[in-house]
Amino acid sequence: MDIRPTSDRLREALFNVLTAGNPDALDGTNWIDLYAGTGAVGIEALSRGAAQVYFVEQSAAAVEVIQENLKSLGIGSGMEVIQKEVVRALARFKKEANTFDFVFLDPPYRLQDSYRDTLSRIGDWSSLKTATIVIAEHEKKFDPGEEFGELRRFRMLKQGDAALSFYRRREATGQGEEYKTG
Repeated sequence: MDIRPTSDRLREALFNVLTAGNPDALDGTNWIDLYAGTGAVGIEALSRGAAQVYFVEQSAAAVEVIQENLKSLGIGSGMEVIQKEVVRALARFKKEANTFDFVFLDPPYRLQDSYRDTLSRIGDWSSLKTATIVIAEHEKKFDPGEEFGELRRFRMLKQGDAALSFYRRREATGQGEEYKTG
């Protein structure tokens, strides 16, 4: 399997940014965890009050790991594990006009085109809320890009060999402004 779980330190940094001193900031939020791997990020979101997390993973073995992790933690509601290619899952979400507060994506680092393709598809969603935050985990030495359709990067956080790029709809970030989360 090609699973590289988000490191504990990077995951902690991610959630510190998203909550920015407000531990209840994630209460009732809806998430997509794309290329979910072990499901660590989505599970963390659930543990911090997310109402719903969709775990999208193509690998049957990884889906089994996600399900085992959820079961071992006693998580039986507020989530859906979807075994599908990300492109097909995104098409489903777009067709259903689902809205999300957070979209996290973490393709295998070697699949650099998957970043641009996935971010472009999300950036073209007409149902993407202005407040939705899209986060891409990537190698520090790789830049997935600044703009994808309506998405604009407003922050990049680097830690060790990894980085997180944060995106929002253009009108949320403003021209040349940095949007503060939390």
